[in-house]
Amino acid sequence: MKYRSFITSLLEDAGKIAQEGYGKAIASIKGGDQNQVVTETDIAISTLLVSRIRESYPTDNIIDEETRGVDNGSEMTWVIDPIDGTSDFAKALPMYGVMVGLLRGAEPIAGGVLLPAFDELYYAEQGEGAFCNDTPIRVSDDPVLRHALIAYALDAYPDKPHDTEKEAALFVDISMRARNMRSSNSCFDQMAVATGKYGAWLNRTTKIWDNVAPEIIIKEAGGQFTDFIGRTMDYSNPMTKVSTLYTVCAAPKALHTALQTIIHSHTFMD
Repeated sequence: MKYRSFITSLLEDAGKIAQEGYGKAIASIKGGDQNQVVTETDIAISTLLVSRIRESYPTDNIIDEETRGVDNGSEMTWVIDPIDGTSDFAKALPMYGVMVGLLRGAEPIAGGVLLPAFDELYYAEQGEGAFCNDTPIRVSDDPVLRHALIAYALDAYPDKPHDTEKEAALFVDISMRARNMRSSNSCFDQMAVATGKYGAWLNRTTKIWDNVAPEIIIKEAGGQFTDFIGRTMDYSNPMTKVSTLYTVCAAPKALHTALQTIIHSHTFMD
């Protein structure tokens, strides 16, 4: 695997910084959006990862949640989320992680996710399978939605109360057909899908750095990773996608199909 040692080394060093800040970090709201927060630890990890990538791959592009990145006009783009689940991290909840993904053009080809509190490092490279701490992982092979725990990250937006109410109705619809609902609103949920613990992860408010690393891991673990209504994720011209709002439906094939049937029955979805 061409990028494995580099990505895992990045994540391990970032994880040390995260653990040092865990339980001590103070979060501040970014850009007036109550759903977006940042800590000094996010910035410290961002600085480390961007610096290391620029040193080892100086001609590649970089997209980073905190610094927004470096555009070198390259086909290769590194996509970084220094801390995914900052709200959890800032409250000393263990469901947070560090993510590094790599695009060739618009296609994820490698990615890693570290869950520091659980000592779990996930990695996947195109065509090579997915792993947690060197052990191969697979999505659930149970095709029955009624048996599945579903992670649905539902953020409320006070300026769009009717949209929130409609999405809450969809949440209820899915919850009535699944075994139960769970959500940390972090990469903990995506990795639970990749290992077969959860049956799916749904989110209508993600950014490119939330998706690239989990996508390659979930796909290499045998799952599907699409937008909310089943279309291929669009990372074309990734440096222009920094502000793009993505939706995600990630699940094993049978559960993905079942969820798409429910989603498409709600006419507010586009």
